[in-house]
Amino acid sequence: MSGTPERNEFSVVASESGPRPPDGLEASRNDFPLEIRDSSRLNFLIEVVRSLPTAVTVQDEQGNFVFVNAAAVAQFNVPARDIVGTVSGAPLPSKELNDRINLARGVLQSGGSRISEEYIRTDHATKIFLTTHEPVVISNRKLVLSSSVDISRQKAVEEELFRCAYYDELTGLPTRRVIEQHANSLIREGEHSVRFAVAFLDIDNFKHINDYYGHASGDGLLIEVARRLDLGLRATDMLSRISGDEFLLLLNPVQSDAELAEYIEFLLQRLKAPFFIDGSELFASASIGVSIYPDHGDTYEVLRQNADTAMYQIKNDTKGGAAIFDSGMQHEALTRMKIEQSLRLAILDKRFCCAFQPKVDIRTEQIKGIEALVRLRNDDGIIQAPGTFVDLAIELGLIDELTHLVLAEIMRSIDLIDDAFGTDVSISINVAAKQAGNVVFMTSFARALEKTGCATRFIVEVTEDAFVAKTRFQTEILPVLRRLGVKISIDDFGIGYSSLSALADITADEIKIDRSFIVDIHKRPRSQGILKAIESLGDALGMAVIAEGVEKFEELAYLQAATRIKYAQGFYFSEPVFLENIEPGKPAVSKRGTSSDSRSVQENRSVYSRANGYSR
Repeated sequence: MSGTPERNEFSVVASESGPRPPDGLEASRNDFPLEIRDSSRLNFLIEVVRSLPTAVTVQDEQGNFVFVNAAAVAQFNVPARDIVGTVSGAPLPSKELNDRINLARGVLQSGGSRISEEYIRTDHATKIFLTTHEPVVISNRKLVLSSSVDISRQKAVEEELFRCAYYDELTGLPTRRVIEQHANSLIREGEHSVRFAVAFLDIDNFKHINDYYGHASGDGLLIEVARRLDLGLRATDMLSRISGDEFLLLLNPVQSDAELAEYIEFLLQRLKAPFFIDGSELFASASIGVSIYPDHGDTYEVLRQNADTAMYQIKNDTKGGAAIFDSGMQHEALTRMKIEQSLRLAILDKRFCCAFQPKVDIRTEQIKGIEALVRLRNDDGIIQAPGTFVDLAIELGLIDELTHLVLAEIMRSIDLIDDAFGTDVSISINVAAKQAGNVVFMTSFARALEKTGCATRFIVEVTEDAFVAKTRFQTEILPVLRRLGVKISIDDFGIGYSSLSALADITADEIKIDRSFIVDIHKRPRSQGILKAIESLGDALGMAVIAEGVEKFEELAYLQAATRIKYAQGFYFSEPVFLENIEPGKPAVSKRGTSSDSRSVQENRSVYSRANGYSR
């Protein structure tokens, strides 16, 4: 301020001790006149305000600073002498202080208080203050009293909470909530004049990648997929990771279906290029389902569901492709939903039974063992083969319950099994690769096998995925089964993900060669070479080799004449049979060449009903 201060006017800086009594007065406070004692009280109050941890400033009608306390000096990081007492109208040394001058004038002009967040930059960081600006009148003077609180830490916590709630931690992409809100806002604001697409993307076989290369590489792949998908997106588009290996794209606007299809195909090709993660070269593909607003739905939820339906359609058909939703897919989705419901009810009602297919010594024609094959009885008494429900049971997480039901059915039928096949035959039961790596399930299943009292008769058949994937099957589960005397079989060998290094660690008892290598083996030289290699591998590792799917005499003749394979299984010897259909005194195995027609009749025969039902 300029000029000589009037009575009651003050100009104070943080480094000063406040107003002083006039020169020549006595030091004793009791000898002071009243106004001098008031001045001392003012001095005391100024000292209190100066020492407050809250930043306090006072500005006059022109916005000039007439008081700053120590906390305010620290807040602006400017010496007090450069804030208070400068010539009116002269610029102050920081942008934030000059902004305060304009703000103070606005507060006095409006006559109302104001609260603002102030971002003040220092040499090391930017701090955030919550400041209240209050117009006051003191000694007939209009002033602005401002107080600030440092909320930097609080804002950092809020930012972190916001980021966790709305952004994916791994990829940094928005979550499903963000993309949902964005889509809903487009629908509200654009009505039906806007067209945008929702693309649901799922990485194919991600579990195998995760299991084989490890979760760190799986996470690295997700990050790289997100980066590739994000490349080239327009400012109006949005990419979100909604869960696991699933992403959602909102493409806005969509000019034409052809343009959309071309762009989706471009994304598919971009994802098929190799990924280099932690020194490994990974290959991936994705299945994409697309729905368009307003053609395929007038709400975000309907659009997402329809894109999801289209994605599963393409995933079930071919994988690695894309499909735009149509009404036919909706019908298929409803049909699938009914099947799911039917399966859940069937498990609840225990409407399952077993058919048994022998494993035969191809030279002596003696039965070595039998494989239990689960069948579902629908409400009409029709038997359904496992191809219609096992994969769905795995997908829905119902396969564990189903496997326990199969074991319970085997034990309910153990006397009939012994009568039909003999007391020394082994009994094979299938366990999905996903189950084999599940320690909780396999532990409970091992206990159930032990409780049968005949665990040594059982062979657990698992696909080679269970051995090759980085699961706990070999390290934790296999020793438990070995202690019980349960044998292990590698099912469908040759069509999975085996490598020689992985097979070297396997301690299975038998290898079942997949039927694809056996079909017309007598006239397929390349398959013959592969068969001999597998045979040699089985010999080297001490595992019995079983040929699956033998249906023709010529196939059997080749196995007998040109290989050392001892055992086979297939329709040539016997279809899967129900115990109640085996006539007493007749052999359970009769050689025959079976056509696909006779096979379907067998699968649809009526189920055997037992009065006591099933039990766990």
